[in-house]
Amino acid sequence: MEYGTEGALGRGAAGRIECRSVRKTYRDAADGTEIVALDGLTLDIEAREFLTLLGPSGCGKSTLLNILAGFERPDGGKVLLNGVPIQRPGPDRGVVFQDYALFPWLNIQQNVEYGLREKGMNKAESSPIARRFLAMVGLSGFERRFPHELSGGMRQRVALVRVLAIDPEILLMDEPFAAVDAQTRIILQEELQRLWMQTLKTVVFVTHSVDEAIYLADRVTVMTARPGLVKAIVPIDLPRPRDSTSDAFNRYRRDIAQLIEVESRKVFAAAAA
Repeated sequence: MEYGTEGALGRGAAGRIECRSVRKTYRDAADGTEIVALDGLTLDIEAREFLTLLGPSGCGKSTLLNILAGFERPDGGKVLLNGVPIQRPGPDRGVVFQDYALFPWLNIQQNVEYGLREKGMNKAESSPIARRFLAMVGLSGFERRFPHELSGGMRQRVALVRVLAIDPEILLMDEPFAAVDAQTRIILQEELQRLWMQTLKTVVFVTHSVDEAIYLADRVTVMTARPGLVKAIVPIDLPRPRDSTSDAFNRYRRDIAQLIEVESRKVFAAAAA
């Protein structure tokens, strides 16, 4: 793999995703009933787009992300990446989880190098790339530290650049900043936005935070209460970096919060029935 202007923080490959009538069901282990997580979801995600997924708990956001990653298969419909069905995990999709998912027995440079070595690079090739990515998120000097020696925010930075270093076409993020404190979350959002504006990867980002979704996204996709469908897609027409105190930002906040409130009330009503 060659890393130049278009690789190590340049604008490399970015994929387009098509979801067509996607259905996914689970079997409740307690009583054997069928749970329909997604039922006919259709959504297009354009190349180099930053798309956020919002919706009430249990609406199928993470299920959809797992299908895009290839960790799960839909029961119906199809999901295509650049016109090819997604059937299994692959290096064209990088996943960032909420719980960091770092290898505790490797130092942070070795964690970032891991995916590069899996793709066939030798140590002489992977080491400078790992150091470069760690420097970009302010972690120069920490290369030999182990994950348990870092703060939550620092661990999440490592998790992010470990995925970016392998240069995937798609970046899939499942509430990656939910476990950190509010101030660190803001810093990580700013870091992610900065890195995305340099790489313009296709990003699908699951969150429960309306503010986070608006701050990061080109488009916010609001999902219905289970079974999950697309309720609304809201294009965010704001310049970057975004001011979360502006009148325009507040209008988006009110409109999207109202959409989610309607779906959340359905969840409570179903639970009470």
